[in-house]
Formats: sequence, structure tokens, C-alpha cells
Amino acid sequence: MKNKKIGIIFSILLVIILIAGYFGIQYFKNKEEQETTVEEYTPQEEITEEQVRQTIVSLYFPNKETNEINPEARLIDIKEIINNAHEQLMNLLIEGPKNEKNKKIIPEGTKINKTYLEGDCAVLDLSTEFLNYSKENEKEKSNLIDCIVNTLTELTEINKVKILIDGNENEEFKETYTRKNDA
Repeated sequence: MKNKKIGIIFSILLVIILIAGYFGIQYFKNKEEQETTVEEYTPQEEITEEQVRQTIVSLYFPNKETNEINPEARLIDIKEIINNAHEQLMNLLIEGPKNEKNKKIIPEGTKINKTYLEGDCAVLDLSTEFLNYSKENEKEKSNLIDCIVNTLTELTEINKVKILIDGNENEEFKETYTRKNDA
């Protein structure tokens, strides 16, 4: 009799465990399916053709207070940079920053004579006004170079920058510059 009671209790526990296990498995299956269900996203407003053509570029300018170089994101039309992107980025640097905390780094009156690529090196032929940077401040030349190099090396095809003045190498900018790792 005692063995019969133990058998019945054991059978009831076994049935309860099986039922709980079944529902537990079903619960986790449903939860997993809900997490992996992909629903199509419908934007609240239609994206215009102009918005589709826009991209974000990073231009580098020194901060007015700290003189540290900061990236400045700009939303521009891809049509503006599709041909000769490095020249267009240089034109944006020449225009200067939009952020009031940053300052213009390219000397006033600087013109781009020509830009071209030699392998992964962007060659910039600039007017002599480019040499009118503040020579009293040692960091000014370094910032000038870093802003140009950091901006242009954002393009995947550019790893180095060479600066010419009116088509010739200049003693002040005779090196080929690469991006510094800390920028």
C-alpha cells in the first residue's frame, strides 16, 4: 500500500514536470520567434531625392580657445564632391568652419591652382597666399597641415598629402604629410 502511494505521487510529479517542461519550451520558442521577427520599416515621411544624395563629411578646424583640432561634420550633396572630392573638401576648408567655436585655418586669399592624385597621395597646388599663415605661433603651421591632412585622408583613396606653391615645391612645405595616429 505504501509503495502504491509512493508510485502514484511519483507519477503525478512526473506528469507535472513534463507539462511544465512542455510549456516552458513553448514559452522560450515563442519568445525567440518574437525577437527574430523582422518587420518592414515605413518612414513617417517620404525621403526626398535631395536627402538621398546627401552625405556627411568631416572637416578639421582648430578650436578658438584651445587650438586643438576638432572635426566638424557637414551635410553636403554628393554631386558636389563626386568629381574631384579632394578639391571640393579643400574648398570647404578654405571657406572655413560653420561652428563658432572653431576658427578658419587656411590663410585668407588662398586659391587652389590644381589638385590631383598620384597613387594614394593628394597633390595640392595652392597659391602663394597659403604661405601667409601666422609664423609667430609654432603650432599654426602644424595645425594647418594637420587640418588639411586629416580632412583629405577621410577619403579612402588618400593616405598622404603633398603641398605645392604655384606648381613648385616650397621649402616650408617640402614633405609628404600623413595623418597622425592621435587624430
